[in-house]
Amino acid sequence: MSRNRSYRRYTDEFKRDAIRLVEQEGLPVAQVARDLGVNANSLHNWLKKHREERGDDVSESEQEELQRLRRENRILKEERDILKKAAAFFAKESK
Repeated sequence: MSRNRSYRRYTDEFKRDAIRLVEQEGLPVAQVARDLGVNANSLHNWLKKHREERGDDVSESEQEELQRLRRENRILKEERDILKKAAAFFAKESK
């Protein structure tokens, strides 16, 4: 019994964009994979290959802290933007 599976090919640019979302934006791999319609294991493999090619000398604990800080930074930016909008709304209402 042979299965005829067709595997989807992704461009290098697509892979780089997915990796950027995880590494620079601090988004979870599962979320990025779901949003892009990619298998999470594939995205993990792309990340691993990218890090090996880049020659990361960062330890796993440092990598985790970096991800946590990026995620925290993203949340703080979102909160700041919400507060800016609320301040503008209330300033408009008080006139």
